[in-house]
Formats: sequence, structure tokens, C-alpha cells
Amino acid sequence: MTRVFSGVKPTGHLTLGNYLGAMRRWVAVDQHRADALFCIVDLHALTVEHDPARVRRLSRQAASLLLAAGLDPALCTVFVQSQVDEHARLSYLLECVATDGEMRRMIQYKEKAVRERGRGGSVRLSLLTYPVLMAADILAYGTDEVPVGDDQVQHVELARDLAVRFNQRYGYTFVVPRATRPAVAARVMNLQDPTSKMGKSDDVGPGIVYLLDEPDVVRKKIMRAVTDSGREVVYDREARPGVANLLEILAACTGGEPAELSGAYTSYGALKEDTAEAVVEVLRPVQQRHKELCADPGHVEEVLRDGARRARATARPTVDAAYRAIGLLPAASGARP
Repeated sequence: MTRVFSGVKPTGHLTLGNYLGAMRRWVAVDQHRADALFCIVDLHALTVEHDPARVRRLSRQAASLLLAAGLDPALCTVFVQSQVDEHARLSYLLECVATDGEMRRMIQYKEKAVRERGRGGSVRLSLLTYPVLMAADILAYGTDEVPVGDDQVQHVELARDLAVRFNQRYGYTFVVPRATRPAVAARVMNLQDPTSKMGKSDDVGPGIVYLLDEPDVVRKKIMRAVTDSGREVVYDREARPGVANLLEILAACTGGEPAELSGAYTSYGALKEDTAEAVVEVLRPVQQRHKELCADPGHVEEVLRDGARRARATARPTVDAAYRAIGLLPAASGARP
């Protein structure tokens, strides 16, 4: 059975982009067709300045929203990264295989390092090395497929390179994964800056629709979305990114095609109204289920405990094999739980 791994980072509230670009496919497709693991990658949240209490709070919220969206623990494994030691164990081994040049070429590191230097500061070392931890997240589970947006393909390519290099040097140990991308709404853009992704780590603003936004807030944000010069509703991602973003969101919510939907509108206002209502209806059941889960926090904790146990059992044989292959002595009997 194909094995799928993906994760969400608790650095901000989950957004409409997270849902349409990833979570909904996990629910509708991946958990049914594959041995699927979905992880709250909280260790990645430590690569930047953070409030510990907020990381814990957002980790719990992310878990609750994954379940509210429809992930079923009977069909897939939902867990928190830091509760499975194999991620950190394998990450160091892969750092011993990766190169400094590879790390410094990673886009997110380059962009954030330049920004921080411009402010007279410096980024954390973990920001440089976290793509290796991401590779460990993937390789520990013998992952075949990693569903990602366009901006994360580079990280999956690194995981592939490290797997191949390790296998060549130390003997076959890792499955070489591949990135998969959904065809529609793979990258929902910011409503106020349609050339930038709607990211959950951004500052709170009118361009970001969060999964827990009230319906009136959703409507207000979409009605105020930036459009483009001209009045004709045409789907053209390059020339008219604002309108294209609205059409892609509407298509993702209704099951249509952006180019075909554009022909039904003669004004931006009507397009915004229909898009707003479509988003409200898509989010309604998620928000209702989230409210129910918040009333029963013990259930979410139980799901995460069981998920960590299952994830650990899946990852440990591969990580132990990697330790042996690279030249380390086996753990003493009873040294690990």
C-alpha cells in the first residue's frame, strides 16, 4: 500500500489555503487510498522566535482542525512530531549526509537570512538545518508520496537526494519519495496581495481567511479582496492575479473550473459575493465539528497519544536500520521505551 506523509507547522492559525490546498485532499483522497500519516510538525516551529505557550496552543488547535476537517484516526495516523523521538534521531544522521551548500541554497533560508541581515540580526542555526529535519520526517516512515504545494517541492527534492546518497554510501535503507501536487487550488493567494501565498505565519490581516473566522468576517475579507484593472472577469493568472485567485477559490469550493466559471460573471462584485458564500459554506461543517472537539479535549489527546504510538512503531525499524548502516552500535537492550 502506498504510504503518504504530510504535516502542518503550528506557527499560525490554519487558513483557507491550508484547507483547499492540502487538508481537504488528505480527507477526501489520501486517507482512503494510502497508509497515510499526518503530523503537526511542532519542532519546525522552533526555528524562529516564538512563544512556547502559543506553540502548544496552536499545536492542539491544528490537531483539532485536522480531525474537524475529516481525518479519521481509524483510517490514518494523526500525531505530533515532538512526541516521536525518531524524527530527531534520524535528523542528525541526515545532517551527516547533507552538505552546507545544499542547506544554503534552500529558498526559505536565503530569503529569511537576507531579511534578518538587513535588520542587523541573524537567523537561528535551526533555520539552516530544518530542511534536513523535514527530510527525516519523510524518510523515517518509508514514505512514497508527499502531497505539497509548489513552494515545498524543493524540500521533497532534498529528501530524495539524501535518501539516494545514503543508500549509495551505506546500503539501501530509505524509500525514495516523490512530491505530489493537487491540480486545483494548490496555492491559494493572499486576498490583498494575490502574488503572495496566503500563509498562516503572516501578520493578521484582511488578506488571510482563517478556518475559524466567523462567516461575517469571511465575507468582509473576500468582498475587500484586491482585483485588477479593467472590468471584464477573465481567468488569467499572470495578467489578472486578483481575479484569478478569486476564481480558483470559487472553483475549489464548488468543484468547477476557473476558466469556465469566469464566463458566468460580468462584474467583480458578483464574483466576490459568490466566492464569499462558497467559502462560508465550505468552512461551516469544519467549524461546527471543531466546536464539538473543543468541548471534548480528552478525545483529541487520546487520538494524538495513539497516533504517536503507531507512528513510533512504523518509524523505529527504519531509523534503527539507518543507525546500523551508518556505523553506530545498536542501542543497549531496554535503553529506549
